[in-house]
Amino acid sequence: MITTGIATVFVTDMDRSVRFYTEVLGLRLTQRFGNHWAQVEAGRLTIGLHPASTQNPAGRDGSITLGLLLDTKIEDAVGTLQKKGVKFRGPIAADANAGKFAYFEDPDGNVLYLMELVQWPESSSSSHEYQSTR
Repeated sequence: MITTGIATVFVTDMDRSVRFYTEVLGLRLTQRFGNHWAQVEAGRLTIGLHPASTQNPAGRDGSITLGLLLDTKIEDAVGTLQKKGVKFRGPIAADANAGKFAYFEDPDGNVLYLMELVQWPESSSSSHEYQSTR
């Protein structure tokens, strides 16, 4: 029935946001309709960029977070993004049961995070309980 989805991020400057998500984070731009809509892809995750409004303001802390799964060491990814001007919200956080996480913001203050997940043994993955890293 449902085949895929889109996480929508509300932004105040479409050009600036498209540059951030494509040039800084390295995501692929798949659609752009002027300043009305843009889509970028991170693997199977589609992120829609939409102009902010009074009903949907940009950068409201806690209103959305996007997690981006890494295929490299988190320390390397953080270093690469810091060289591109990304400022992180503190040090890399570690959770022995889940992995490592690093939080940062897009140009509007929307929260994103990088994650390097722990590889659980196949047979015991259902016995682990979720533990928040915050």
